[in-house]
Amino acid sequence: MVKKLFFFAGGMLLLAMAIGLWSWNSRIGQAWLLEKVVTAAMQRPSPMTQYDGLKVFLCGTSSPLPAPGRAQACVAILAGESLYLVDAGAGSAQVAALGRLPLERLEAIFLTHFHSDHIAALPEFNLNSWVAGRPRPLSVFGPYGVTQVVDGLNAAYRLDLRYRVAHHGEELLPPNLGVMEAQLMEAGTVLDFGDLTITSFQVNHDPVRPAVGYRFDYRGRSAVISGDATVTPGLIDAATGADLLLQDSLSLPIIKSLEEASAGSRMEKIFFDIQDYHAHVSDLSALVEKTGVKQLALYHLVPPPQNALFEKIYSDAAPSGAILTEDGMIFELPEGREDINVVAP
Repeated sequence: MVKKLFFFAGGMLLLAMAIGLWSWNSRIGQAWLLEKVVTAAMQRPSPMTQYDGLKVFLCGTSSPLPAPGRAQACVAILAGESLYLVDAGAGSAQVAALGRLPLERLEAIFLTHFHSDHIAALPEFNLNSWVAGRPRPLSVFGPYGVTQVVDGLNAAYRLDLRYRVAHHGEELLPPNLGVMEAQLMEAGTVLDFGDLTITSFQVNHDPVRPAVGYRFDYRGRSAVISGDATVTPGLIDAATGADLLLQDSLSLPIIKSLEEASAGSRMEKIFFDIQDYHAHVSDLSALVEKTGVKQLALYHLVPPPQNALFEKIYSDAAPSGAILTEDGMIFELPEGREDINVVAP
């Protein structure tokens, strides 16, 4: 009996393998597989669906220093049904698309400052959310200079907009919805969107001026995004009592090693210059103690970890419980509770 079952199971396995090979190599089989794969991909739900609380999705955790699997700085915040972004670094629009963020619900992008690694993907997010069906022009908030940035990008992409409208038609892509609108938001500004309050605060990123961070408060939960910032009283005030702080972080031991290894090259000065305008990981324990923030998460990593040794150096210097973020990581802050659920990518 056992022997018969063994031969039956083996026969079924061989049959399944034969069907699989036929499907893989025949046009009919490929068409059937393609339909199944595409249908499953198109129906895959977004992890950022409507939520009773805050959801934070990391679209980009890197700095200008490149690392495989990491886009430049970008944080997505879902409050209720509405989606917001803080910064839009290179590669982050692809992470957002692959993460199936509901870009049709993108209300606004908030810029911390105008370094290229925080603004490069603005046109992609504008295009992708326009195609997805965003019902209003995309608002881009930021400190003084935001109008110059947005107007310049609108001008650079004006022909692209015209081509796409001519190709797909105004009914699908209303031209006015493809033009970004700049909104000045100086440090200390408070915006209210129903239950959501967004507050900008000044940070120190000299010689970059102005530079700001943002705090999001929604139904008793709060998330703070530092932008590029050293630890200053303004940052401490903004982060006090927050549930989640996403903090710009520099590993001084790694950067110093890169500086020494680059002796005699142009990069030696670059590695030296960046050491004093990012928060050192070793300074963050005092920041947590002073603010009482419940969860510290390191992002805009300078340099982004590329191996287990770099990750170990970051973790050893960081406060206990701090999280070294990755692209695609999600933080869930449910309404009416104090817990924070971390979903790995």
